[in-house]
Amino acid sequence: MGILCLAAYLRNKLDVDLLLMDQRVENASVESVVQRAADFGADIVGLSLMTPFASMLGPLTQGLRAALPEAFIVVGGPHVSAFEAGALAGNAADAAVPGEGERALEQIIRARQEGANLTSIPGLLWRSGGDDITRNPGPAPIVEDLDVLPFPAYDLLDVTKYWALQPMAHLPPRKYLSFFSSRGCPCRCIYCHRVFGKRFRASSPERLVAEIEHYTKAFGVTHIEFLDDIFNFDPKRVLAICDLITKRNLKLRINFPNAIRTDVLTEEVLDALVGAGLYHSAFALESGSPRMQKFMGKHLNIDKFLQGVRWATDRGVFAHGFAMLGFPTETEQDMKATLDVACNSRLHTATFFTVVPFPNTELYAYVAKHAPDKLKGVAYDAVEYTGSRTNLSEVPDEVLFGYQREGWRRFYLNPGRIARIARDYPYPWFLPYYIPQYMLRATKGLFAKG
Repeated sequence: MGILCLAAYLRNKLDVDLLLMDQRVENASVESVVQRAADFGADIVGLSLMTPFASMLGPLTQGLRAALPEAFIVVGGPHVSAFEAGALAGNAADAAVPGEGERALEQIIRARQEGANLTSIPGLLWRSGGDDITRNPGPAPIVEDLDVLPFPAYDLLDVTKYWALQPMAHLPPRKYLSFFSSRGCPCRCIYCHRVFGKRFRASSPERLVAEIEHYTKAFGVTHIEFLDDIFNFDPKRVLAICDLITKRNLKLRINFPNAIRTDVLTEEVLDALVGAGLYHSAFALESGSPRMQKFMGKHLNIDKFLQGVRWATDRGVFAHGFAMLGFPTETEQDMKATLDVACNSRLHTATFFTVVPFPNTELYAYVAKHAPDKLKGVAYDAVEYTGSRTNLSEVPDEVLFGYQREGWRRFYLNPGRIARIARDYPYPWFLPYYIPQYMLRATKGLFAKG
């Protein structure tokens, strides 16, 4: 979604030729990425990435530098927002853009076209000579009014390739499209990213539904998903979106794989979402301990969370839950509370994650100050975070991983829950696919070496 939004913005603002490539969906080697860029004759190469794949930056940028010695290489995405100047370490990139990329990348291209320097681009990280990295003063520029953005450039990628792969949600491969309807989240969770900032900005209902209608008709799909951090922050906006979807008779199947804020849900909003096509959603609990909710800054009302999940499942929504274990100061009592809440809830499925402290978060700053030794073994290149062996809590590893194993077994071996999953899962024929994942996670820490 990041490169689709960037490409749409750039071709709307500048006279440029664009080539997009999703290395992961194509399962492409570093050499093939370099060759594609070289064949295109790229003047500027932009690389957007998440931290688990950052180890590829070194060989990828070095290969690009050898093949395109005059090209300007800029990196962005969540990895840069987390590591900032560290994202330029050990690779041959020229600059890094933290946060949103549209306006910053536009200014970089204009500077390159006009032979100007990069000093006037706020927040930009760039190599100013040798190993020296300069960070320009000021915050990275953002797009205030999301309605001015063009529709994502779906025409520049082969979306059919995504339909053959496991999506983000616990759903089988299917014909679907993804959408962002907002940016930013005002919640102050200490573990969360800063890609879009903490101020909520959203497309208008009219603009969003026009985009959905355009692309669902263009690609002949009815399944869509929203990747917002907090789609339901503004209930009136949600009601207006659902009303437009219904009035235009779009007949959608809607999924929220990134979760919605559950303790602010109302029955009116849920009725509207289900009426518009909601059939599957994630619900983020994180912790069932009120003390840990206060510590992590989420301040989730646990009783209202349980009520929201119950309302959703009563309306036929398949509910997946997120839980996190291993926060600093977390005790066995706190972990037990999380398992109790999740396992006694109406959630159909759940994932029990390990807390990972990413740089440039309040969580990382807390651990660096109070328990710096715990940062030494953090593996940021672990693609599957449910397998992370990071432990920031007050209990030994065997206790933390023991509670995670107990969570998986206790949650999924409940006969009533098994029956509800079999009854309510939208694609029952796909359920056997998850058995190996369950076995892997239900045995976490039993066979791994120190």
